[in-house]
Amino acid sequence: MKSHFYAYISKLRWLQRWGLKRNTVNENVMEHSWEVATIAHALALIKNRYFGGHLDVNAIVVAAIYHDCGEVITGDLPSPIKYHTPEITQAYKAIERQAERELLNLLPEELQTDYRHVLMEDLIPEEHRALIKAADTIAAFIKCRTEVNAGNQEFSKAEEAVKARLESLGMPEVQFFMDTFIDSYGLTLDELLGGHK
Repeated sequence: MKSHFYAYISKLRWLQRWGLKRNTVNENVMEHSWEVATIAHALALIKNRYFGGHLDVNAIVVAAIYHDCGEVITGDLPSPIKYHTPEITQAYKAIERQAERELLNLLPEELQTDYRHVLMEDLIPEEHRALIKAADTIAAFIKCRTEVNAGNQEFSKAEEAVKARLESLGMPEVQFFMDTFIDSYGLTLDELLGGHK
């Protein structure tokens, strides 16, 4: 059996995020997925090391890598539209679930069991989903702050809203990440390198 699965998801690089805003730096879904996976990895490790967690870190990272794969079929619907009304949210969630099933069905049958708990959001453990969503929100905050720091006020209200969302999560691993790592994102490479001299 030949499969188009990886050819499909390789197209994630062409899907631009933040479509309703003027961007100083464009971001595609593929690079966003990598960033979410690295942040989710950190959050899971932080929870396990500092806050008594017993998470399967590798399972979280793999699910985070694939967390937006369905967008290769649905496109990246901006949050203001996705959450505009409960009816739109519910309809879009149904479309996302259908896209996940379609992608899963592209795989050879013997591999579908392995991918099911990675591609199908509803089958990912709730604690893993919450952590991946937190990582996704941190990535959104980093994007907003980067744009604002570049002088793009188009993202100023979004930065405030995303920061408030992060604070409302009540997840100590998120606060640890924010306190420990976030400020460095505003530094230039020269400033980062200078800190090691």
